[in-house]
This record gives sequence, C-alpha cells and structure tokens, in this order.
Amino acid sequence: MKRMTYQIAATATALFHLGFILFVIFGGLLVLRWPRLMLLHLPAAVWGVLIEFFSWYCPLTRWENHFLRQAGRAGYDTGFVAHYIMPVIYPAGLTRGIEIAIGVFVLALNAAIYWRVFR
Repeated sequence: MKRMTYQIAATATALFHLGFILFVIFGGLLVLRWPRLMLLHLPAAVWGVLIEFFSWYCPLTRWENHFLRQAGRAGYDTGFVAHYIMPVIYPAGLTRGIEIAIGVFVLALNAAIYWRVFR
C-alpha cells in the first residue's frame, strides 16, 4: 500500500511538472487574455529559461525521483525534459545545443508575447 502511495505521488509530480513546463512555454498566451496572470507566468518563464540555459536540475525532478525510489522503482539521472519529452521528440537524446535551443525558443516566444502585452 505504501509503495502504491509513492507511485501515485510520483505520477502526480510528473503530471504537475509537465503542466508547469507547458505553462512556462505557452502561459504567455494566457497573459494576453488575463494580464494579471503575468505575476505567476513571468517568474515561471524566467525559471524555465534559466533551467535550460544553465542546465540546472529542477526540484520537481528531485521529488519525482524520490517518490519513484520510495515506490521501489528506479529513478532517472537526467532531467524531466530529457527523460520524458525528448525521447518522444528526439529519440537520439538531449544534447546541450538542444537545451539551449529550447531556452531560446521559450525566451523568444514569451518576449514576443510580453512585448505585445506591454505595448
């Protein structure tokens, strides 16, 4: 029963992590409709860009790995994007150049959206 609880926590953390990533990438579009959401999205977008540019390890990945190990499963050594998303998009794996490209994409998309919001 305890392992199942940890498995549920790992899955919930992974889903939250995916939602956070989608919010970082596309949340600026929500800001166009609800400008006050900028107070949540702007720090999230900055965090997402910094994670990619500096190859930092996201705390959500640490939590997910912790819950997976407590559930008796192996965690993973790469980040969330490298472990779950990149194998779907780029089966060969995540390179440093791709990480930088993701950061540039998120930065450019959100800069364009915020330019419009502030204009």
